[in-house]
Amino acid sequence: MGEEKKPQPAGVWPTVKPFVNGGASGMLATCVIQPIDMIKVRIQLGQGSAAQVTKTMLKEEGFGAFYKGLSAGLLRQATYTTARLGSFKILTNKAIEANDGKPLPLYQKALCGLTAGAIGASVGSPADLALIRMQADATLPAAQRRNYTNAFHALYRIVADEGVLALWKGAGPTVVRAMALNMGMLASYDQSVEFFRDSLGSGEAATVLGASTVSGFFASACSLPFDYVKTQIQKMQPDAEGKYPYTGSLDCAMKTLKSGGPFKFYTGFPVYCVRIAPHVMMTWIFLNQIQKLEKSVGL
Repeated sequence: MGEEKKPQPAGVWPTVKPFVNGGASGMLATCVIQPIDMIKVRIQLGQGSAAQVTKTMLKEEGFGAFYKGLSAGLLRQATYTTARLGSFKILTNKAIEANDGKPLPLYQKALCGLTAGAIGASVGSPADLALIRMQADATLPAAQRRNYTNAFHALYRIVADEGVLALWKGAGPTVVRAMALNMGMLASYDQSVEFFRDSLGSGEAATVLGASTVSGFFASACSLPFDYVKTQIQKMQPDAEGKYPYTGSLDCAMKTLKSGGPFKFYTGFPVYCVRIAPHVMMTWIFLNQIQKLEKSVGL
């Protein structure tokens, strides 16, 4: 009888579950992190330090400015993180099966993370573009502002004004950034969990906090250069002659390197790191709580 019961859970829900859980945990984390993300974008756009940006935003735009683009941020998590964490779970499960049930070595987890990051970024790129444009809109001169009211309005306007393919403008660096971030995050997270739990004997809360902080740092260090290029490409506008400042990601990277050196790519690194680490931590915490809740109600 035990053998007959196994196929029943293998319906729609067990397949969809990792995607639903991943998206929900990412969206909850984003609600907390959105203000820090907003400050990070403003710093990258050259508006000053974290303290200066915060002070200026509060004085000129009010507290609501910190949550501008939240709808796009939530849509991005509903697409990117849903696809990323869901596909990562499926890929690792398949890899474990191929490994005869043995734990995966670090390089295999990193490869699964790279693949999952690419899948998630490809799906989430339109929402990411909408988020960047909504956050950058207030920094533009009044005549150049797009004045999107929400994420769906932004997507509609982008398609209407620039065509469907414009939704994937900057998708190349977005995908590469996501691959770099997921590789850094997953590889260091697993190692850190083992270190905090097994070597230091830390409890669950301390292990999650410590490992998430370490993985957040490496995710930031691996992904910020790509994030910087992606932001510059996505927010660029043509000049009076209709010419864009960059012809593509490589051109942007080379011009940035020439004008500001390698450290220019790490503009806003402290804030970026502070944003990434808590988001990683809270995503895992929320995911853990969601899974506990589902278990308690028999899902």
